Amino acid sequence: MKADLHVHSMYSEDGHSTPEEIIARAKELGFGCIAITDHNDFRSFEDVKDCKDIIFVPGEEVGSADGHIIALGIDREIPKHLPIPETIDLIHEAGGIAIAAHPYRWWTGLGEKNTLMYADRFDGIEALNARSTKKHNTKSLKLATENGKCITAGSDAHKPGPIGGGYVELPDDCRTWQDVIQAIKDRKVVPYSSNRKMIASLRYGLRSIFNWSKRGFHDM
Repeated sequence: MKADLHVHSMYSEDGHSTPEEIIARAKELGFGCIAITDHNDFRSFEDVKDCKDIIFVPGEEVGSADGHIIALGIDREIPKHLPIPETIDLIHEAGGIAIAAHPYRWWTGLGEKNTLMYADRFDGIEALNARSTKKHNTKSLKLATENGKCITAGSDAHKPGPIGGGYVELPDDCRTWQDVIQAIKDRKVVPYSSNRKMIASLRYGLRSIFNWSKRGFHDM
């Protein structure tokens, strides 16, 4: 079973898809599972929590004080801009697992130092992300495997088209999102992903600076 574990809807500041469009696109691609991980927002859960045709994992991409953390399997919104340890604790209190998102990405990644500093508290590392460069994905996968952490992967799609660009293969006997979380914990996932090219990375950097200035030079 394929699962894209990092997708953004219109509830993200930079997202352009409704949760329903995301579910429809995932089904069109033959995916059996999707996680909507909006930036500091949990509203998508209410929109599609009753979906029966695909496994929907409740999630959020939390902007901690030092970079982004993916929360999977949570039951509430996690506040932003808190220190890494406090963010992880709140994710665990909400019943979820804390994943270091694209750790090597310029601007929003936690960085290797922070990821290693709190490696014993993180549940896993996002090993592959379709909006990261090949170099950064290679380093993320190595970081996860060398530190014995469970792994996830996702497209980081902000529109319907790129959904499925990054994903994990799950055991076919997963029936609920709780099964998916357990499979991740048990390391029964295999990651796959495309990589972002250099020109796209330069555009991302310029767009990030522009959006940062629009926010009054505040992090997302």
